[in-house]
Amino acid sequence: MLDFATKDLLLAMGHHLLIFALAAVLVFEIAVIRADLSAADIRRAGKVDLWYGIIAALILAVGFTRAVYAAKGWAYYSVNAFFWAKIGTFAVIGLLSVVPTVALIRWRRALTDDPAFMPAPAAIANVRRFMWMEAGLFALLPLFAAAMARGYGMPS
Repeated sequence: MLDFATKDLLLAMGHHLLIFALAAVLVFEIAVIRADLSAADIRRAGKVDLWYGIIAALILAVGFTRAVYAAKGWAYYSVNAFFWAKIGTFAVIGLLSVVPTVALIRWRRALTDDPAFMPAPAAIANVRRFMWMEAGLFALLPLFAAAMARGYGMPS
């Protein structure tokens, strides 16, 4: 049986590794979905995008497990403004990610019907715009986490 400190450490490590994995998936998608997109790129990005959702769900599961059962506990996190800013930002990122996901699903289906299909340049640009918005907001997450971990955001 693991002691409390080891469980806390493992949850923290898992949470951080998952966040880096999510960032890697987003960077991959931004790199692949570009003006000179190919059918292979669409298929590849569609497969990787599935991992975006899986990893995001795991981040929430591990993160909330950490918030409830780890060192600081729910009493600390539940009243911390930076914790809620981080959760809210993560939710907005999740909502923004719907547009690229839906586009990739549509594009993959269109490729099934017509192997020569290519999305319009405006559609590609729109998906990229949403992914860059996700990336911009994603950059706020470690800032909120650092503030939260140091006690900022606690009620007076």
